[in-house]
Amino acid sequence: MILIKNGLVVDPANKMKKKADILIYDGKIAKIADKISDMKGITDDILQEKNSECYLIDASGCTVGPGLVDVHVHFRDPGFTHKEDIGTGAQAALKGGFTSVVLMANTKPPVDNEDTLTYVIEKGKKTKLKVYTCATVTKGMAGKELTDMDALFAKGAVGFTDDGIPIMDEKLMEQAMVKAAQLKVPISLHEENPALIANNGVNRGKASEYFGIGGSPREAEISLIARDLEIALKTGAVLNIQHISTKEGVELVRQAKKKSADSGSIHECNIHAEATPHHFSLTEEAVIAHGTLAKMNPPLREEADRQAIIEGLRDGTIDIIATDHAPHSREEKEKPITEAPSGIIGLETALALGITNLVDKGELSMEQLLERMSLNPAKLYGLEAGTLTEGAAADIVIFDAEASQIVGEYASKSSNSPFTGERLKGVVKYTIVDGAVAYKKDMEAAAANQPEG
Repeated sequence: MILIKNGLVVDPANKMKKKADILIYDGKIAKIADKISDMKGITDDILQEKNSECYLIDASGCTVGPGLVDVHVHFRDPGFTHKEDIGTGAQAALKGGFTSVVLMANTKPPVDNEDTLTYVIEKGKKTKLKVYTCATVTKGMAGKELTDMDALFAKGAVGFTDDGIPIMDEKLMEQAMVKAAQLKVPISLHEENPALIANNGVNRGKASEYFGIGGSPREAEISLIARDLEIALKTGAVLNIQHISTKEGVELVRQAKKKSADSGSIHECNIHAEATPHHFSLTEEAVIAHGTLAKMNPPLREEADRQAIIEGLRDGTIDIIATDHAPHSREEKEKPITEAPSGIIGLETALALGITNLVDKGELSMEQLLERMSLNPAKLYGLEAGTLTEGAAADIVIFDAEASQIVGEYASKSSNSPFTGERLKGVVKYTIVDGAVAYKKDMEAAAANQPEG
């Protein structure tokens, strides 16, 4: 048993925000009450074990929320394990307060077959994190032929994506959405038209001019978002627009959601969109300052875009915050701007960036932040997560929203982040998965006596 006392319990699923205690038993949330000082009101099963060891966590001054859920993560396994593997990726996620993640499928080989899918799922089970994975939409991520989506779904894929590579064949895209709608699983899309891009990872504008390269224009994203929203509204597919970066893209999603709601269509509104912490925190100025460490696809854009993303998060147009955790080695990132790979790590800084740049600045409430980082992503993929309901799995994050720390000393195998060295507010103290402490600040102390639920 674990008893969490004196914390501020924030649970968007139950619209709860109050100081309360939480009792965990047998991996589940057994009881939430204002005060749990003894075993009164506890079930007979727990009463029988009242003399057994109960691990006490004093959460005074901390927020106790549902474990975070990240639906856009790259663990690079199989094929690129010099950057990250499922084990180190899980450690980074747990340190960041995440209890569930959904992996992208652009590994080597890609998750376009049952053997690779099974490898990822089984290796994920060996960690303390709940690891789910998407499969690819197209074979080899070549954009030419659909995978056997039925078979991959039956084997455990929770969704489909060719993340990293946009699908340019409009007819094939519609076929994929029809199948995803039949399976009732989300299809998540990387929206950048390569025909419009000269050098990706850098915004076409001030940043591209600084480096003397072509860069990625905003139209590359806007055009594909417009196309795929139209297909989704037509087919009723659950569509997730990944890592949105432009103000126009945000508005297209807003109007598509409104159109779906106003149409009285037989299809409920199945349009979703992600924002990354780096896109709501930084602009193209960061690429000028940090070089390849701030190079990413889609790129960091202008302040007006950053503000539009924040407004989208505020009004629910963007309903999910996802990290797009993308590890790369130091050697790769030290290459010239046109040669270095795009992407940054994000699992260990996401919550702190949300607190520092959204909650502390009055852009979102803590309840809204946790909704977009736990409840909504869990709902998108149909995961049993994102809630502190009694009887639910005890997946919990405990963090001090007022404490600050300097970013660094990553659990990830990689360290490619423009936030290294910055002081951010929000420190994760505990991450609990299925009633067991999977991460504790100063893990050396926790490792000696790690409790089970």
